[in-house]
Amino acid sequence: MTRLYHTHSISPNQCTSTVIQIINAPLPLVWSLIREFSNPQAYKMFVKTCIMTAGNGSVGSVRDVTIVSGLPAGNSTDRLDFLDDDLHVMVFSIIGGDHKLVNYQSTTTLHEGDAEEKSESGSGSIGYKTVVIESYVADIPVDSCKEDTCLFADTIIGYNLKSLANITEKMAWKIDSSEITAF
Repeated sequence: MTRLYHTHSISPNQCTSTVIQIINAPLPLVWSLIREFSNPQAYKMFVKTCIMTAGNGSVGSVRDVTIVSGLPAGNSTDRLDFLDDDLHVMVFSIIGGDHKLVNYQSTTTLHEGDAEEKSESGSGSIGYKTVVIESYVADIPVDSCKEDTCLFADTIIGYNLKSLANITEKMAWKIDSSEITAF
């Protein structure tokens, strides 16, 4: 899966990077938040609002996202390029907006943690691990360099994935806690 979805061909004026987050929650729960193209603010902390301008969240849908103040952007227009609920893969492209991420395409895949990881679960849903891998390709702005562009994108993605982990681990803990019966 990693070679298939996270190996990108890039031109000399582009950069690519991959961010990985391990989440102590079941994959279906984590996927339920990621796959909702119409609701990125459910876990992406820098998204203020999202309005669907085309489609219903299926492939080809377009959303207009308003970014919270304080970032070097105000809005972004994104298109859902690929969505596979069986393999847990989502690909979207930024097709407009007032920011520096030009020709940006993000690929996110989810994977169940292996048996060893599951047995060492330290918090959240006991026994469940989900590995989230997000990679991207973007043009390097003329007034920037590869390192700065990747640092900016990696930082945003890292915060978003940590937020996703916090939210889904709390949700999973509540689910597990509700299943515990009193003695």
